[in-house]
Amino acid sequence: MIGHRITYRTADGRRVPGTWRHAFIRNGDYFLTDLFVYADGLIDCWGLVTLEEFEEKLRCGWVATRLPDGARVSAHDLAVWKFSEPRTWLTPELLLAEIRDTIDQLNGRPDSTDRCLAAVDVFLADRTEENRAAARAAYHAIPETQRHYALGDMDRKDGPLQVLVTGPGGLLEALPDEPVTQEEYDEAVAYFEDRAKWNAERPSRVPADGPATPMAPAIHLYQSYPLRPSDDPGTEVLRNEFPAPLLIDGVTYPTVTHAYWALSTADPEARAAARDAASTFDARAAAAGAPRREGWEQARTAVMTSLLRAKFTQHPALARVLVDTADATLVYDDADSEHWGDRGGRGRNWTGRLLEVVRSELQAEQAGITPPVG
Repeated sequence: MIGHRITYRTADGRRVPGTWRHAFIRNGDYFLTDLFVYADGLIDCWGLVTLEEFEEKLRCGWVATRLPDGARVSAHDLAVWKFSEPRTWLTPELLLAEIRDTIDQLNGRPDSTDRCLAAVDVFLADRTEENRAAARAAYHAIPETQRHYALGDMDRKDGPLQVLVTGPGGLLEALPDEPVTQEEYDEAVAYFEDRAKWNAERPSRVPADGPATPMAPAIHLYQSYPLRPSDDPGTEVLRNEFPAPLLIDGVTYPTVTHAYWALSTADPEARAAARDAASTFDARAAAAGAPRREGWEQARTAVMTSLLRAKFTQHPALARVLVDTADATLVYDDADSEHWGDRGGRGRNWTGRLLEVVRSELQAEQAGITPPVG
């Protein structure tokens, strides 16, 4: 739960809201630290990672949920001690579920608790056993550590919710020898009917233009050399180094990177060398030693925009990969440039941002929406 623990990091020239929670990192010894969770789906666990990468950090024990007796642990600049009969209620699956909920909450979208209560509403409107089973499954999808808070009732906790999704004659997990009575069930139904009246009186505001933050988890587009076509390249096709020939003003370039560096210089020999280079690394090297075109620094972002539009217009299969990223933040690695790459949150991530712009244009085209032209 977020509470009042709100922080921010700067990315793409904007502030990304986040929150934090305590955790142990296992790097040889165990270290008590904070996990920072951000609305774009990135988690800082001694380095920014995507949700998928965080899951791997949990699986390998880098983010530790198992605390062995006698293990050495420290909190930086505070204390050093050893675990003695440690008890923890977190598992990798439970912590991952809590993190997913936190990202949903930071984005103002329904988390597992909201989805459960929505399923309960469906059941109360149509009280079939099928709908009850769906509500029960949604209840169990709430992280176990959060179920007590599902109703926001500090007196009765989630008791009425458990009874409702269990039904008369069913067995509660905490009381496996005492079936739910009809009277208990009727009380739970009355509780939810009263709750519906309270909720109906609350004002609600939904942004008319949709959410301000992405609904999909962030996607990290890693830099790797060399990139070659494969049967299942995944999001690698979104990299500028990915082999996708471009026809620009009658000239064919092997990749966006070849075209970018060739167009960056007015020197005919350097431009030809960059265009014909065997690799994107060689293309950059061929152009880097030549003078840039006058005004290039101011024009380069517009040039890159045009190159990306050309790439995804000329390669529909690659465009589908870009569109399938939905509205995810695209975090682009570039070891050489803080203008084009994210660089661990220090860079401007312009390539990632321009990919998102081109993606929006492709999505508009799919929807039959033509952007106005002034």
